[in-house]
Amino acid sequence: MSKYWSPIVHQLTPYVPGEQPKLTNLVKLNTNENPYGPSPKVIAALQAEAAETLRLYPDPNSDRLKTAIAEYHGLQNNQVFVGNGSDEVLAHAFHALFQHEQPLLFPDITYSFYPVYCGLYGIEYAPIALNERFEINIDDYLRPNGGIIFPNPNAPTGIPLALSEIERLLKANQHSVVLVDEAYVDFGTESAVQLIQQYPNLLVTHTLSKARSLAGLRVGYALGHPDLIEALIRVKDSFNSYPIDRFAEAGAVAAMQDHAYFNQACAQVVATRTHLIKELQALGFEVLPSGANFIFAQHPAHAGEALTAKLREQNIIVRHFKKPSRIAPYLRITIGTDAQSEYLVNALKSIV
Repeated sequence: MSKYWSPIVHQLTPYVPGEQPKLTNLVKLNTNENPYGPSPKVIAALQAEAAETLRLYPDPNSDRLKTAIAEYHGLQNNQVFVGNGSDEVLAHAFHALFQHEQPLLFPDITYSFYPVYCGLYGIEYAPIALNERFEINIDDYLRPNGGIIFPNPNAPTGIPLALSEIERLLKANQHSVVLVDEAYVDFGTESAVQLIQQYPNLLVTHTLSKARSLAGLRVGYALGHPDLIEALIRVKDSFNSYPIDRFAEAGAVAAMQDHAYFNQACAQVVATRTHLIKELQALGFEVLPSGANFIFAQHPAHAGEALTAKLREQNIIVRHFKKPSRIAPYLRITIGTDAQSEYLVNALKSIV
């Protein structure tokens, strides 16, 4: 600690991302990256962007990208906000939409960046416990609040929430913003984007890191009523007028427009997930229902931390959360290729 720090810095507990090991020959199933590379059209777009024009600033409004996103979702450009990864988009949303007298509500087991943002921006929050099946119960959110946020499907559990339940929440909670974080929605969960025109307090965030295989490019976006988007733009332009660089915009536009490649990659991940769940269940694992590109699983005879260590001995890394204690027995396993899944299953057979 330093005497030169601002007072708030002493109080912050930063988010800890999944390990990005420098070792080679690892089966890396810990950070929910797509096992398949980006569309070849993305690579071509990035190569074309490597030109003399890099001396110029990018478009501060990212209009080409907003148009591509709006066209994909059937919305207007003024209903789209883009940022440097969905984490930045979420940070701006916390700053712009959730700083109110009433507490922000989100699940007690969820994306662990949410309480970090609350600490950074001084936002009071009230975690809402998942039920005994690790599900979000909408009735628990029907209380005074300064906003509501949750991932769908939830993370790290992977359990999706029905669109009808999200709409029920929106109907009952019209006084504050409901943010649905859809980082993993493209792997079999119904999107809330179709509700945006009916509910002006709904904001939906997406990332290109998962389904579109662009975790290394850092592009995310939000969709919602123009009033919500304007709030995000005001915060963004008070922080960084150029969050999307020329490479990121070119690659993201190409990714949004290559529908065939996107659909094929998502379908392959879902197929591998289905097969892996069956294999793990045959080994005695309990696997929670998943609408994401990962699964959440535990074995009744083996502690989660011990399994994680034993898998690492066989060059496989998965994600393990020690807290809260309810999820300590579980492993979060990213869906890899078929070959990686087979290697994982064989390793677990030798362990359990």
